[in-house]
Amino acid sequence: QVQLVESGGGLVQPGGSLRLSCAASRSIFRIYYMGWYRQAPGKQRELAAGITSGGSKNYADSVKGRFTISRDSGKNTLYLQMNSLKPEDTAVYYCKLATSPQDEYWGQGTQVIVSS
Repeated sequence: QVQLVESGGGLVQPGGSLRLSCAASRSIFRIYYMGWYRQAPGKQRELAAGITSGGSKNYADSVKGRFTISRDSGKNTLYLQMNSLKPEDTAVYYCKLATSPQDEYWGQGTQVIVSS
């Protein structure tokens, strides 16, 4: 089992930045995929950004050019740098780790609120 703990959320003004972190409870020897998902009130959870085991990254169209996903294997940590934040980025952000297509783990989520 792997526990994922997200941090870094909070309240930020439009145009501001936040960096989210997702720390795994132990070393991960096999990563199939890792991603940041978000869920706004009344909406379905959606992918914001993901990274494959080979380092390929993909982003939702709504965050391209503003968000950057990265991974520090030595620290077992996934990051999401979010710049130029907009009110529509307000959501609970969840970290997901997949060690295979069938095995996946989720964090508890961290709230991001973009408001003036």
